[in-house]
Amino acid sequence: MTFAPVMWTIWCALVAVMAALYLYRTSLTRDEEDQIFLDDSFEHEKTAQAAIVAKVSKVEPVLRVAQWMVAGMTVIVLAYYVRDILVHLNVIGG
Repeated sequence: MTFAPVMWTIWCALVAVMAALYLYRTSLTRDEEDQIFLDDSFEHEKTAQAAIVAKVSKVEPVLRVAQWMVAGMTVIVLAYYVRDILVHLNVIGG
């Protein structure tokens, strides 16, 4: 198997993982409130919001790593095709 299909498969898999993480984070933050509960009668709401924030905090580092991996793989894809263009133009030896 040549390098290009493997490269594109890895890139697509990384993008799919990143998209799934975005969707998961979006589904978590859907019920998040943008208000502060100062009264003790809203303790259950405060607990629910703290649980949402804790889950989002666990997803954020994984999402950040996925973003960097997609960016790195994108650079590899671009470098591969720039090198291919330069070889076909006889600018560099291949």
